[in-house]
Amino acid sequence: MEELYTLELIEKGKRVDKRRFDEFRKVEIKEGIIKKAEGSASVRIGETEVTAGVKLDFGKPFPDSPEEGMLIVNAEFTPLASPDFESGPPGEDAVELARIVDRGIRESNCIELEKLCIAPAEKVWSVFVDIHIINHQGNLLDASALASLVALLNTKIPKLEDDKILRGEFERNLPVVFKPINITVCKAGNSLLVDPSFEEEKILGAKLSVCVRDDDRVCALQKQGNKELSLEDIEKMIDVAIEKSKEIRSLIR
Repeated sequence: MEELYTLELIEKGKRVDKRRFDEFRKVEIKEGIIKKAEGSASVRIGETEVTAGVKLDFGKPFPDSPEEGMLIVNAEFTPLASPDFESGPPGEDAVELARIVDRGIRESNCIELEKLCIAPAEKVWSVFVDIHIINHQGNLLDASALASLVALLNTKIPKLEDDKILRGEFERNLPVVFKPINITVCKAGNSLLVDPSFEEEKILGAKLSVCVRDDDRVCALQKQGNKELSLEDIEKMIDVAIEKSKEIRSLIR
């Protein structure tokens, strides 16, 4: 009944929480919340809450990019965040979320990875981004991508002494040059909306996650859901995402 009511409202041009279709819930951002991390952030979108922490360590570069640092994104869905989450190794949803966040950061050239090389083909900085879902009330992907970006923006590279990492002492900021914002645009019935609540996500036919760079360049797309999207739908969704990305980016210091 609840799902039917939600869909009927949307078909009438309304949402359960009275937001416009193009309106986000209140977005709150906190930086530096994890003292032992090289960078961290917490993001709340409505009641959805996500934290991201960044750690740096040594790694051997990939053979096809011997002079570039590495990026590794992981996500953890804890049972405390939602009754739908189970304990144990990351499930498909967690793996997919991490992969989409990773691709947005990577394809936007957000980080100057070539500046993370210590010894070509031998040693580079590896940037580990760990996403933790604190409370799931819809739109986890946008919240996770935003928390990851803000964490990267306040990440500092540790000092090295005799080839050892001096944790807590830093030599410079992580070379972040772009601020990619992920906006998920959803289709429910014949309507397009952003920032779906937990209840709205249950009735969505399809959604398109669009990663947009500062210069309005679309860096990555991810379609989810079992309903088809027409070319016209996709074009409209991208236009919405580009406009909303500017609004969300303006919230970052």
